[in-house]
Amino acid sequence: MKKKSFLRKNFPVISGIMAGQTPAEMIAEARECEADGAQGITIELRDLREEFCNYDSLKSVIDSVCLPFMFCYYRNSMRKTAGDEERQELLLTAADAGAAMIDVMGDLYDPSPMEITWKQDAIDRQKALIDRIHSKGCEVVISSHMQCPRTAEQVTEHLLALQHRGPDVVKIVTTVNTSEELAEAFRTTMMLHKELKVPFIHLCNGSFSRPHRFMGPVLGSSIIFAVHHYDPRYSLVQPRIRDLKNVLDSVHWNIQEYC
Repeated sequence: MKKKSFLRKNFPVISGIMAGQTPAEMIAEARECEADGAQGITIELRDLREEFCNYDSLKSVIDSVCLPFMFCYYRNSMRKTAGDEERQELLLTAADAGAAMIDVMGDLYDPSPMEITWKQDAIDRQKALIDRIHSKGCEVVISSHMQCPRTAEQVTEHLLALQHRGPDVVKIVTTVNTSEELAEAFRTTMMLHKELKVPFIHLCNGSFSRPHRFMGPVLGSSIIFAVHHYDPRYSLVQPRIRDLKNVLDSVHWNIQEYC
């Protein structure tokens, strides 16, 4: 049987994103996302209780719906003692359990500004990890998050560097708090569509980010995250799945059809 994939679908892919403390909580949320029309599920492992950080628990979540699963585990974990190595081991367990895609941080093994390392030793270790994840039949997205605006040229240079490390998808999240920064974010997405050779995820946080969350997918961003409902324990920046679907279904246009 073919492993589920984020890359065998027509872009953009709406992925229901969530965190949770137990498999039961995640399973219920995954089924709600599937019912809303999500085409994938993204799990942030930062709040999963210690007793559930194992193969059987992760597999029960992955097997709960007929959608591909992406797993992320960043340094904002509720388990403050979890280091880079420990987090990767749980992500590798998720790959073994049937995950379709694993998120590798752009500054993994070398915490750095803008979440991208330029140290060759850390880059080599990232490449080896990506190869290991690929050997398990799993896709890789390499990602960076930052609390500041960036120009289109800066973002393109950043993601081209990540692209060279061998992932299937590259991802960046920046911040937009003014109308000028929002306009630059739209220009950035269209530039990435022209310059990158792999699918990309370009997202924004900040007070002017919501228009980009809805329009980024039609301008070239391959995967977009949305929620079934808002949970005060976790992030409130993503749109709801049904709202995003309503917009995308009404636009009747996608840059990939014209460029």
